[in-house]
Amino acid sequence: MKQMILIIAALLVSMTVVAQQFDTYFVDRTLRLDYIFAGNNRDQQIYFEQAYSTPRWAGRRSRLADVPLKGNGQITVKDHATGKTLFVHTFSTLFQEWQATEEATRVNRAFDASYNVPMPKLPVDITVSLTDFHGKVVGSMTHTIDPTDILIRQLGNNGIPYHYIWKGQTLPTDAKSSDQPGMRDYTPTEGPLDGDPDITNCIDLAIVAEGYTHAQMGKFYTDCQRVVDALFAHEPFTSLKNRFNVVAVAAESLTSGPSVPHLGRWSATPVGTHYDTFYSDRYLMTQDIHRLYDALSGVPFEHIIVLVNSDTYGGGGIYNQLTVTTSDHPTFHQVLVHEFGHAYAGLGDEYFYDDGYETMYPDDTEPWEPNLTTLVDFQSKWADMMPKGTPIPTPADPKVPNYRKITNDKEQRLLDASTQRVGVFEGGGYQSKGVYRPAQECRMKVNEVSLFCPVCSRAIMRITDFYTSH
Repeated sequence: MKQMILIIAALLVSMTVVAQQFDTYFVDRTLRLDYIFAGNNRDQQIYFEQAYSTPRWAGRRSRLADVPLKGNGQITVKDHATGKTLFVHTFSTLFQEWQATEEATRVNRAFDASYNVPMPKLPVDITVSLTDFHGKVVGSMTHTIDPTDILIRQLGNNGIPYHYIWKGQTLPTDAKSSDQPGMRDYTPTEGPLDGDPDITNCIDLAIVAEGYTHAQMGKFYTDCQRVVDALFAHEPFTSLKNRFNVVAVAAESLTSGPSVPHLGRWSATPVGTHYDTFYSDRYLMTQDIHRLYDALSGVPFEHIIVLVNSDTYGGGGIYNQLTVTTSDHPTFHQVLVHEFGHAYAGLGDEYFYDDGYETMYPDDTEPWEPNLTTLVDFQSKWADMMPKGTPIPTPADPKVPNYRKITNDKEQRLLDASTQRVGVFEGGGYQSKGVYRPAQECRMKVNEVSLFCPVCSRAIMRITDFYTSH
């Protein structure tokens, strides 16, 4: 009993220290910062557009100056008077993906970007920087935000209905998340049900409706439940379920479905998703990040899934920006989890086509993605998980069936088992040579397997611990 009291006391002290660190510099509000990233394949400019204030802060309250992954960009908040770093956030952008396309060699374009940081008590200097494929800063701008500035626009509830599909941290620590009753028996209403969720210790995931008309909102809520079921059916998300809140944001569209430019169809939807992003039929994405954040005004969130009402294959995931997925394609479960792996845990694609216009993973630079390596700094990746004597590169196991030719359950089990063999397999990051992945097959490589490999699983668990452990 005495030992338990000491443990509880230590935990309370730790939580108090965390709160003091946050409360010293910030208030419980969100400072939303809108930017424009512009340029071409050689140059990039960053423009500050607008600052907003919204109720409550849904992000982390500890490890404020640390980052779990490097990403392709960074926003740093420093105290204006002392220069002390108060908060750091990393991200990737659609703009940087576009810079690797052929179009970027001949056209200048601009892309939206929005980021949330905690509202400071005193003036701060905010630096936004973008890096190239070598990890070098190639674009940067710094501006000062005074929290008393009268032109920081105050935003509240925007009138879009929202409903919590799942709330974490609601069970005793020895209970299973699946034991929570009644999650299917809800009636959609404006605002949260049954009290406020715990947004301090949980990761807040918002699902935004796209291409759902007013008459289709029942379908949207049902589809959101399918998102929750699909995501938490996959380990390690199953075990981490109680560390998430999931809220459905019922933004109505005037027309059903997304825009499909190659069919000449343009839809009036809340956040402007469309197929044919970068002229790729199946790349479904939006450039209207400001509109997306407008739809989320008043909703505490850290990560976003844009759920598109479509039965056509498509989607995308960008680290610390958003996940886009369709609702009704037969591979809905697989695509959702794969794309969320990108956006949430920064996992890289492990497949390869060798058809990219530009090499995204040069051989002199170690990728920041936790599941890819060029062997430049392999010790920082999954070297500690390698079985003794595993050759580098690791040859493929010829007994593993071709995922394109699975004909029975036994072959499927053999294929799924291959995801758990850790090695250094050549091919990944869209390149067949010079980039290596940790498993022969994985959820981040092909839709035909149901499992994350151990390296990807550890990456998901680590980033969850970063955001939820104090």
